[in-house]
Formats: sequence, structure tokens, C-alpha cells
Amino acid sequence: MKNNIICFIAASVLLFFPALAGAQATVVRVDGQKVYLDTTSLNRSVQKGEIFKVILSSEKLVNPKTGKNLGDIYTYSPEGKIVEVQPMYAVGELPEKASASVGQEAVIEAAAPAAPVYTRDADENASSRQKIVYAPVEQEIISLTQADITAPGAQNFITLSADGKVTVWSRAGKDTLAEQLSYTVPSAKRAVTLSAAPVKEGGLAQIFVSVYDPSRSSVSALVLENENGALQETASLPYFVKELGCGKDKKIWAQKPFVSAARPGNAREVAYQNGKYTVQKDMFSTQRNWLTGLNRYDVENAGADNLIYTSSNGTVRLTLQNGKRAESKDLFAAAPNRVKYKQEIVKFYPSLQVFGPAGDATVAAVENTSKLGLLSETFGQYQSGKIHFLTFEKGRLSLQDTVNLDGVVYDTACSDRAVLAAEVLPDGSSSVVEIFK
Repeated sequence: MKNNIICFIAASVLLFFPALAGAQATVVRVDGQKVYLDTTSLNRSVQKGEIFKVILSSEKLVNPKTGKNLGDIYTYSPEGKIVEVQPMYAVGELPEKASASVGQEAVIEAAAPAAPVYTRDADENASSRQKIVYAPVEQEIISLTQADITAPGAQNFITLSADGKVTVWSRAGKDTLAEQLSYTVPSAKRAVTLSAAPVKEGGLAQIFVSVYDPSRSSVSALVLENENGALQETASLPYFVKELGCGKDKKIWAQKPFVSAARPGNAREVAYQNGKYTVQKDMFSTQRNWLTGLNRYDVENAGADNLIYTSSNGTVRLTLQNGKRAESKDLFAAAPNRVKYKQEIVKFYPSLQVFGPAGDATVAAVENTSKLGLLSETFGQYQSGKIHFLTFEKGRLSLQDTVNLDGVVYDTACSDRAVLAAEVLPDGSSSVVEIFK
């Protein structure tokens, strides 16, 4: 038996396992096979049935020729399960008594999710919102929207992939999508987000792709249009551009990037005048937030023109007319897309969608569940996503409903009838989802 344990531990040695900032729990007591873990440093709730393993030792791996530190080698205990959860600690049980000691760190991993049950009788907490999940496409979609691109009334889905491909889709039979047009962003630029609306009077909508150029540390927006059945770049704007609003009420807004360090400036509406794209003089303050993860709406009451945004700690905040703020009790939209700007990591949060009557509006916000590991300067490592629906009640944004998805969500959009999301599935493909209002 002892040899089996040694073999198991040896097989559990992982190279280059990153430091788990904020993702470790400290062993505070060992009682036979039971291990008591301090969970107060974790940024999520621990659930019964989750898997854990204790880090028994670590060793730096160094290239003997160059002296370069290649990372750490970790040796783990056999895997155990969390059997009890308390507000500040959890109790895990190992398969047999191991050499875990007080003061060691443990890694806790979420158990594999059970197959979702969609019947109301089986799950009292299931969302009542109807949704359409379109068949997966072979893209990792990081942003999407809906607009008329191929023809008036076409209501095309437009998507942006992680490798910079812009695709215009039409709805086909049996909830499938058919590719109609495409365009690839130049390889020197990194695509961040996508928007579409008819800025020109009449005719079809234009597509705006906000991109980041690492070589110049600059942000701009490419304007794409359907010209004779092909997507063509017709203009470039020195702004970060994002749509706000739903369906026919959408408008395209622009803000000057990097006014102060990695902070953007105020927002102005994009217009088309005298044969070129310009920005209007009137502006609104984004309070130094990016246009992703932000929206304006009469949430508090008619005429309130509230600002709703994702704060850096993951809560959704609402600026009230009296200057005070209301915020969500829980952490939402805390899984941003990231780019490296000079020495800083710039975070672009998933878009917040707002709809409904003034004074009785609903806010839709993204939550992605993190995998264990250090988040990189890219989108990070996440394993599943949710869309939360919140309303403003008694001075607070309160959770009313949640739609669970099978994949991770980078961004959302809003049509006349639905909140749109693209869930990135574990195999790297994506499914467009319409969640009806």
C-alpha cells in the first residue's frame, strides 16, 4: 500500500504549475484522514464534493547551463473530497492517512458539473427564460452582435473570434448558422471587441472592430462594410468603440483611449457626416471606465440616465442621481479580456446589457467561474459561464434570475428580443445563445 501511495504521488508531479495566487487554502488541522482547510483567502465559495490535494513539497527547476528559473515542481498528496463546508473553513477527507501537515497549502478544484436538468419540476431554481442555443461553430468567439449586414431585415449575427476573424452569419434550419461574409483583422493588431449599427442613414449596418496594436501601444477601431457582397475596411477611427443599447435603439459610442495611463476618456456618439465618420460634440462621462462593462439607462426612474458599470472588484455598480452608488451584493463580470499596455494589464469587462421600462429595468451581467491557476494577460483560464439578471430594488442591485451556460462568455450584446452571448465550449468551438427577455 505504501508503494502505491508513493507511485500515486510521483504521478501527480506537475511541471510549470503556476503559483496559485488567491487559489490556495491553508491546512490548519489534520485529524487522521480529515484535513481542515482555511478558505478565507479564496475568491469563490467552496462546495461539497469538490476535489482537493495538499502540496507536500515544491522544488525550483533551473536550467543548469543558463541558470534560468523554469518554474516549480510540485508534489501532491492523493486526491481527496470536500465533505463539509463552513463559512470560514472546509473539511476534506483523503482516501487514507497521508503526510499532510498543518501550515501546508492545498489546491481545491471544482468537481465536474453534472449534466444540466432543464425541467422546472426537477430544478426549482432553473431559469424561466427561454433560450435558443445554435449549433457550435469552429471559432473561439470573443464578441458578437446582431445587425442587418447582408440585406435589410436580415438580422445577421456578427461574431469576432480570438484570432481576429469577423464573420457574418445567417440563421439556417434547425437552429444552425450559415456563414455569409468574413474578414480577418491584420495579424499585427489584436481584436478586442465588436459592434454593429447603421451609422449611415438608410441601408445596411456598419461593423466596428476595436483593436489593439502592441507595437505602438495604441487602440483604434476598424470600420467594415458590405460592399458588393464582401466585407471591406472603409475607415479607421483613433478611438475605442463599443455599442450601447438594444436592437433598433443601439448607438455606437467612441472614447479616447489611454488619456491617463491605461484609463480611457469620456464617450461621444459616432456619426457619419460629410462623407466620413466623426464623433459628436456632446459627451458623457464614463468615470474612467472602458465602454465594455458599462451602460447608460434610466434604471432608477424615468429621466435618471444612470451609469451602470463593472467595478474592478467584480461588483456591478449603479450611479444614482444623488451621487451615491448602489451595487450588487455578489461578484459578477469579474472575468475580463486583457491586453498588456506598456507595464500595465488593461481589462475589458464583458458588456452589461440593460432593458425594460424606465424605473423597472433589468441588468444582464456575466459571471465566469475560474479554473485553478494564475490568470494570464489574455482572457484567462475559466471553465463555465452564467448570465445573471438583476433589478434595482431598495437601493441595491438584486439578483432575480440566472441562466447557466455550458461554456465561457467573453462578451454579450442585446437585440430587440433577447440578450445575446457566445459560449466558448471546452473544445474551443462556440455556440451563439439567444436568451429571451
